[in-house]
Amino acid sequence: MEVRGRDILTGLPRSINVNSNDVTEALQNELEAIINAAKRVLHETPPELSADIMDKGMVLSGGSSLLRNVDQLLSRTTGVPSYMADDALLCVAKGTGIALENLDSYKRSILATK
Repeated sequence: MEVRGRDILTGLPRSINVNSNDVTEALQNELEAIINAAKRVLHETPPELSADIMDKGMVLSGGSSLLRNVDQLLSRTTGVPSYMADDALLCVAKGTGIALENLDSYKRSILATK
């Protein structure tokens, strides 16, 4: 794929060709951080929830979930089934909007459990 932009060394416009290996290499550290964060959360998850997670899997959302095969990578490295959410890019924002529209109901529910 051809990418166009400004060369930061010369300040002039420049085009370069980028392939999927270049992108993978550029994202390697970030993907490792995501994997380590998922492992940390799974390690800290109470046993009664771990069974549900193993049964139902992890749902991935946000822009990084759109990376090709990232669900398979997380499944392989954590041992937990992983799936991309429907409308992964916007589902968190939509869910937050629903929660804000129903804030009074959620407040009562949260306070009742304490």
